[in-house]
Amino acid sequence: MFLTRRESYPLDQMIDVAAGRTRADLVLKNGSVVNVFTGEVSEGDVAIHGGFIAGVGQYVGNEVIDIKGRYVAPSFIDGHVHIESSMVMPMEFARAVVPHGTGAVVADPHEIANVLGMEGIMYMSKSMRGGPLEVYVMLPSCVPSTEFETSGVSLDSLDIQPLMTESYVLGLAEVMNYPGVVYKDPQILDKIRVSLKLGKRIDGHCPQIAGSDLMAYSAARISSDHECTSFDEAKRKLGVGMHIHIREGSTAKNLHDLAPLVTPQTAMSCSFVTDDRNTLDLMTKGHIDSMIREAIKIGVDPVVAIKVATLSTACHYGLRYLGAVAPGYVADLVVLDSLDLIGVDMVFKQGVLVAKDGKMVDTFGIQEQPRLRRSVNIHFLEPKDFQVKARGPTMNVIGMIPNQIVTKRLIEAPRVIEGFVVPDIDRDIAKVAIIERHNATEPRAIGFVKGMGIKEGAMVSSIAHDSHNIVAVATNDHDLIEAAVQIVRMQGGLAIVRDGEVLASLPLPIAGLMSDRHIEEVTEGLKQLKEAAHALGSNVEDPFMAMAFLSLPVIPELKITDMGLIHVKRFRIIDLFDTQE
Repeated sequence: MFLTRRESYPLDQMIDVAAGRTRADLVLKNGSVVNVFTGEVSEGDVAIHGGFIAGVGQYVGNEVIDIKGRYVAPSFIDGHVHIESSMVMPMEFARAVVPHGTGAVVADPHEIANVLGMEGIMYMSKSMRGGPLEVYVMLPSCVPSTEFETSGVSLDSLDIQPLMTESYVLGLAEVMNYPGVVYKDPQILDKIRVSLKLGKRIDGHCPQIAGSDLMAYSAARISSDHECTSFDEAKRKLGVGMHIHIREGSTAKNLHDLAPLVTPQTAMSCSFVTDDRNTLDLMTKGHIDSMIREAIKIGVDPVVAIKVATLSTACHYGLRYLGAVAPGYVADLVVLDSLDLIGVDMVFKQGVLVAKDGKMVDTFGIQEQPRLRRSVNIHFLEPKDFQVKARGPTMNVIGMIPNQIVTKRLIEAPRVIEGFVVPDIDRDIAKVAIIERHNATEPRAIGFVKGMGIKEGAMVSSIAHDSHNIVAVATNDHDLIEAAVQIVRMQGGLAIVRDGEVLASLPLPIAGLMSDRHIEEVTEGLKQLKEAAHALGSNVEDPFMAMAFLSLPVIPELKITDMGLIHVKRFRIIDLFDTQE
């Protein structure tokens, strides 16, 4: 139904329509047109022909939609997203975001790549072709992200090179191993060279980097970052030419801190991204439209905020003729009820109405992809595997920070019963376990986390960034094991167990990351899980998303993988009782 970017531009016809010599296919009549080039809003018609915008002014068309003064703007672009984090199939993800005005996303499929490798990348890249959402791909740079974890596969530069030439592939995704760049790790540099040789973009991932390390990282022509958590950090990276991806996900929420960075002078160096946002948030809060609304509330000019969500992102990734309402541009458009509330009334893809009044108007022939192979395979579990012998007066504890994926390294006195360290509910210290789930090998690690808030039972998930082993947070070992077994029964998913009973669960059989159910069912399942987590005592807004980042070994300060506790600043594994600096 939709054009591919390779199809010929109807040059002669476009000139005739633009000049008023012939009718357009479609005219959006009586609009208030948002001009992201000048920052102005002007009255006029938008003429659409052959999937492109022919002109803005006074036009006649074979079809006319009178939008009665409402605002016409480019459809929104998410500059960095992991579709897998929505927990639904790509076609269901489109159903969630397109009615909110999203016309395109720049997706990094490294979640599924860490589980299934190239099979997973191809599954994601093929799933949305011909659909109402344009999906561009950044190829995963770090599978696995470090040597301190067990992933399902390992991808090197030779693996990704063939796909790098595809038109829908824009470059190399978030280079998380920033010490590997600074200290010239050959494997990561080979991937960077492949991207540079083909003139592709390289996205960054470098939390808290500064000084000469930032200079070295930027000198590798890594051109963006989405890990800024403060205005000063973002300004520092902007100052060396980095494009700042302002993130507002389900766990990492940086918009309020970074919105002051957005001015008419800096707008072309900023984009809005969700990174990781689950289906419940997408359905209840929205997508990029919600970020534009919040930015406007904070004080960003509405047209500037729309520019950040459209033209800025398109230009950064070299998406020519995308992201503006102007002659020759692709007719990916939204009709808004106001510039304050950013209520999305209609969404057009290449001049075709795809969503209206918050709902898709058709399925557009999106075909469901074949099932993938099993991906949850664990070694037999025994209670003794999760016991921790006390070996010192103090221990390392992961300290959670609300609304952030960075953590603190806390030094706490252990609670010891009969020689074993146990959770301390009074101090909000729970046990955290990571269980290798790809190859049924024995690696597993036990640690402790402060800040999850649970007072009983266990929470478990097969989503644990980036290698996606099983992560569990528990107050006792019996519920921990029962919860892990439930994940195997479901072949991936989320579960909450109390006193041996499964209170709520959500199967995610597609790589242990995504459901094969419709988005409404997944949303309801997430609501039930959230209620069950609160019943255990957790007051974390999205406890499963927060739990998923406890194992990401490239985000400071203390994390845990199946190989042990990771001191990120030292970039090495440390013992639970090694509390020396």
